[in-house]
Amino acid sequence: MERRPLRTSRMHTGPAQLLPWQGRGRLLLAFFTLFALCLLAAPSAPLAAGAAGAVQPRTVVVGGDRDYPPYEFIDRSGQPAGYNVDLTRAIAEVMGMKVEFRLGNWSQMRDALQSGRVDVLQGMSYSTERAGEVDFSVPHAVVNHAIFGRKDNPSVNSLEELKGKTVAVHRGGIMHDYLIKQGLGGRLTLTDTPADALRLVASGKVEYAVVAIVPGMYMIRELKLSNLVPVVRNVATQRYCYAVDKGNVELLSRFNEGLAILKKTGQYDAIHNKWLGVVDTTPIDWWTIVKYAAVVVVPLFLLLSIFALWSRTLHRQVALRTADLTREIAERRQVEEELRLNQQQLVQADKMAALGVLVSGVAHEINNPTGIILLEAPILKRFHTDATKILERYYEENGDFTCGGLPYSRMRQEVPKSLAKIQDAGKRIKRIVDDLKDFARQDTTSGNDVIDLNTAAQAAVRLVEPTIRKATRNFSVGYRKGLPRVRGSRQRIEQVLVNLILNACQALPDPERGIELVTWHDVFRDSVVLRLRDEGTGIAPEHLSRLTDPFFTTKQDQGGTGLGLSVSAGIVKEHGGTLEFQSDGSGTTVTLTLPAHHKEVDA
Repeated sequence: MERRPLRTSRMHTGPAQLLPWQGRGRLLLAFFTLFALCLLAAPSAPLAAGAAGAVQPRTVVVGGDRDYPPYEFIDRSGQPAGYNVDLTRAIAEVMGMKVEFRLGNWSQMRDALQSGRVDVLQGMSYSTERAGEVDFSVPHAVVNHAIFGRKDNPSVNSLEELKGKTVAVHRGGIMHDYLIKQGLGGRLTLTDTPADALRLVASGKVEYAVVAIVPGMYMIRELKLSNLVPVVRNVATQRYCYAVDKGNVELLSRFNEGLAILKKTGQYDAIHNKWLGVVDTTPIDWWTIVKYAAVVVVPLFLLLSIFALWSRTLHRQVALRTADLTREIAERRQVEEELRLNQQQLVQADKMAALGVLVSGVAHEINNPTGIILLEAPILKRFHTDATKILERYYEENGDFTCGGLPYSRMRQEVPKSLAKIQDAGKRIKRIVDDLKDFARQDTTSGNDVIDLNTAAQAAVRLVEPTIRKATRNFSVGYRKGLPRVRGSRQRIEQVLVNLILNACQALPDPERGIELVTWHDVFRDSVVLRLRDEGTGIAPEHLSRLTDPFFTTKQDQGGTGLGLSVSAGIVKEHGGTLEFQSDGSGTTVTLTLPAHHKEVDA
């Protein structure tokens, strides 16, 4: 065996004829063996060449946080681990993808996604601001965030109470963005990892840290930060998703599809329960039960003893607190009374504002019939009272003649008409003035009058008649006869109707558009209904729900205060009714419904 290499060396240094015949035989055997192997390998050569030329799938680079357990972290062996890692591997398996994990500093990973050094981040909380920078998958988890502090820290109950306090937060995390948005950026201490934020709190360098509750509890246990507790367990809830660079729809759809498959097959639940579920299968022995029972019973006994001694002090504190509450209740009632008075003043102010809109039209309306009375009444009165008999006799003896600028034969026919005009104009003046006085007068009634809705509607129409004539040539009414009465204040119901009619008039773009007012009795709901429909510009859908909000108006440039419909809705509610608005783009329909009032019959 040791001499064979020497012979081999001699084979390559000397001529062939000097070799013994055994050496030639071995060379021939080796030659034929090599030839046979070449023949066997020849048919497979094209296949090998084809395999070498095949396009291998591109490796998807998956980024994540190196220190965010149990979602994603580097374990003790230096390998990626956690819920996100297992979920990504499962998705890659079902989708036939090849993935490479790169876990590092979170803010650097976000920059790596933007620069294209990673293709996807496997765990990123959704926000509207972030959605403008990246595209998110469907959520695969929900992350609740908590406020952590030392056990001896003052108690806080919300993020707003952190203002003025030192707070540690993970740099580039969702709560970093949120706290800055809430105006807490000036007192924030930014850390590279959530664990660093908890260490700062434990060491006393900052007062509080805002960290996700599951990683926070996990790191407190692993790092043995026994002086930390979650002060508030849920201050924000965020959807946890995959994130890709803006526009990478193809890759995002593959992760969404893979996630859907995992949920259908049950693999997602298994991964979720492994890392995020509450699982405790360790059996509890009797010694553990006795130990924990002692831990509970002994402090409880001490607490009961202390409670007996503390009872008197507690009774004294309860008495003091009761006195404070009584004082607070009295103060609250006083504030409520002031609010009620302010509301009444607001109602009256709105009525006077609406009345101001009507004054110019009513004044003009009063002048017309007054002019007729002033011009025609003296002539007709003198003619009718003093000259009727004489003129008749003269007419019989001499025939027709001119009187007052007109033939007597015609004048005798016009006199009754003129007298009718005078009478109608006088009645009209009286009705308009009375309606105006009733509307402007402050309501001092109890609101328990029995009123006719048709009568109230007719009075409201008369008040706004000049505005109606300017706004439209097509105003129609339909008053259903025999309507049941309703209980309430006629003055305040008229105020509602005036506001509704004025709004309808202001909504019309030209006088050819119409307004329709009808009333009827809803037998099934035992209610009296008034519907007002205009053919105006309509109301935007996003404004419908806010029409009755105080100070909300779409007519601010026209002097609108936003109080008319708000006050009207309050009046209708006080009367036990409803006020509904509908708009389809070609007009608006307002439906006023009031409960019918029936006379009580003595038994």
